[in-house]
Amino acid sequence: MVHIISENNGVMKIGASGDFSVFRTFDCGQCFRFDPVYDSEYECEFEGVARGRKIRFAQNKPGEFYIIGSSPDELPIWIDYLALDVDYDKINRSIAENVKNPSDRAVIERARDASLGIRILRQDKWEALCSFIISQNNNIPRIKKIISAMCEKYGDDIGGAYDFPSAKALEEAGESEIFNLKCGFRAKYIHSAATAVANGYIDLEEVARAESYAEAEEMLTSLKGVGPKVAACTLLFGFERYDAFPIDVWIKKVLAKYFSENFDPASFGKAAGIAQQYLFYYERYLGGDA
Repeated sequence: MVHIISENNGVMKIGASGDFSVFRTFDCGQCFRFDPVYDSEYECEFEGVARGRKIRFAQNKPGEFYIIGSSPDELPIWIDYLALDVDYDKINRSIAENVKNPSDRAVIERARDASLGIRILRQDKWEALCSFIISQNNNIPRIKKIISAMCEKYGDDIGGAYDFPSAKALEEAGESEIFNLKCGFRAKYIHSAATAVANGYIDLEEVARAESYAEAEEMLTSLKGVGPKVAACTLLFGFERYDAFPIDVWIKKVLAKYFSENFDPASFGKAAGIAQQYLFYYERYLGGDA
């Protein structure tokens, strides 16, 4: 249940059942256009751009949070973006039920309990695809810097910030101009994907309608420079495919460090992507069992 407790001068105080955490949701590496506000009056605050708007989310304690820079009539937009309509209590209760090995089950339960409050954001499909192409062999600060430069040069001005550029805008920019944003080898892949999306060679809405994960993955990996890992990240963070399980260096480390030799992440089932975020956050940001 999400409701407005109070509203004053563009600051909405929101009541939300469950364990939603602004800090963990925006600190877990799933999006690249939000940054912490270090001089905030709140315990934690993040500022960024989503849904074509400059927006801030803040929190002092569980059960309530603040939306800054929006109006009550836009609350449904942010409920959707923050996935506050998803029953995470149910997911969290069931996330380990098909993991048969007791030691493996204990790992995901520890990671889950250490990461409670993370929500998989419903990000724009094209933005997710382009962002995770940029993420290849890259680190988060550099990814953010590239995306920020790209938005400033080719995105629409939305008043004090810039929206993510459309596929058409990046197609028209050309590969060499994208390269000049310090995208390196990724420039040709970004331009190729932009061309494919802008001209309908691939329909992202059709990808969203795919009945199986394998079908959706096949569509995305038909693009140059999009392999299984980029496709998995795109599907998880841009298409709400919770059965996606992106495997990067951190997850490889987690699987080798904590799980039995023949452990199959498919045992997480339809919540595999949420399990992945818990494991990623548990190891990278909390140090796992260290």
